[in-house]
Amino acid sequence: MQKKDYWFPARRRFGYGWGLPIRWQGWVVYALAYTGLAAIFFVFPPSKSLVWFLGSQWAILLTLILICSLKGEPLR
Repeated sequence: MQKKDYWFPARRRFGYGWGLPIRWQGWVVYALAYTGLAAIFFVFPPSKSLVWFLGSQWAILLTLILICSLKGEPLR
């Protein structure tokens, strides 16, 4: 049986989800998500277009969760 190369470890003791990345690809995903979340403040300022601002934030966060579930260790 071949060992999978997970990008994100499952949390062991506390909480539900994944921990900090253990491979460089995971760090790239985190950096892109952080950059996207920060850029949305300039692209869709919440004072002018709140719906687009919130929708974009949710889209990035859901994409991050999807990537973590696909490339992360299975949750127990």
